[in-house]
Amino acid sequence: MKYQHIVLGVTGGIAAYKSPDLVRRLREQGAKVRVVMTQGAQQFVTPLTFQAVSGHSVHTTLLDAQAESAFGHIDLARWADGVLIAPASAQALAKLAQGFADDLLSTLCLATQAPIYVAPAMNQQMWKAPATQRNCQLLRQHGVTFLGPAEGAQACGETGAGRMLEPLDIVEQLSHTTSASPLANKKVLITAGPTREDIDPVRFISNRSSGRMGYAVAQAAHALGAEVQLISGPVNLTPPAGVSRIDVYSAQDMLNAVQQQLSGTDIFIATAAVADYRPAQQAAQKIKKNNTQASLELEPTPDILAWVSAQTKAPFTVGFAAETHDVAEYAKRKLAHKKLDMIAANQVGLADQGFDSAYNALTLFWQNPNGLIEEHALALTDKFHLAQQLLESVMQRYQKKILTISAR
Repeated sequence: MKYQHIVLGVTGGIAAYKSPDLVRRLREQGAKVRVVMTQGAQQFVTPLTFQAVSGHSVHTTLLDAQAESAFGHIDLARWADGVLIAPASAQALAKLAQGFADDLLSTLCLATQAPIYVAPAMNQQMWKAPATQRNCQLLRQHGVTFLGPAEGAQACGETGAGRMLEPLDIVEQLSHTTSASPLANKKVLITAGPTREDIDPVRFISNRSSGRMGYAVAQAAHALGAEVQLISGPVNLTPPAGVSRIDVYSAQDMLNAVQQQLSGTDIFIATAAVADYRPAQQAAQKIKKNNTQASLELEPTPDILAWVSAQTKAPFTVGFAAETHDVAEYAKRKLAHKKLDMIAANQVGLADQGFDSAYNALTLFWQNPNGLIEEHALALTDKFHLAQQLLESVMQRYQKKILTISAR
């Protein structure tokens, strides 16, 4: 395991009973573990239990008179090369996202430069709540890595996402995120968000894309070790930590940026919802309403995806197809017509997924060496987990393409 000094934060929740076993599993991997407990956590498991399994005193108070500097949070923040919060309650995630520093654990997280990992554990409805998902999105943008949650039966009697991962699964995922990644030293170029095509100085043509899917893919790719360049249309999102962003406005702007950045790109993922048409002429002044019918002549915008895939040394190219009907058929046509390596199709216009939602589902299509179209469905989940699953499939197909080219 890469991390030798791990601070384990334990917050209030029934899943805290798993945490002593987690300490034991981490120590089996050679890590030294210091445990920090919130007041809520102490209602479920005693500090003495963690002292016994860790071999060290448990930290529970912000100002520690026994600490060398009398500031325990600073000492722990400097000692840690990794911080893991398991279980991470909804309250803990909210405090971490908003930068609260009212107890030892939250203050330590602000004071440390070590990577932070969280293993959420809460009721399934609390996990799905918009407030929780907003906090999770903010934490991911700040570079916090999520381990889980898992799905299944919960202590409250309900079933769904929100279970804390089992200790062995947490250790396995923690080891996986710190090991060499197949995207290490790879350049991934991603387009995200909508474009805007001006009609006049006041009005424009656009669409409902929020950019969340593209930003989630950028965050997931960066977590896998890639050098990520994000080309973004107008959105109200903060770029993920460690990701370089170029802001663009129109389809032509996005094409220009892609042309400038494509050199050296290994994987190109076009999640952007680029406007298909733009006004043939843009009015210099606001068009006034005069109570008569008006017509607007439109012309096609440049096809960014087709331009990329047509390059002599094109990167592994992934397109997106957002459709309201006949999703699979239109996606397959786009895959063949634009000669893509893969296409991700999603049905838009549904409640609580796709545009303006933190959730989505995708169906991936690609052509195998025999010319047959294969597909793989990714079930409805939050967009970051969906991005992780998408990248797993992209990496598998990318590696096979590289091996095929090398064998020629």
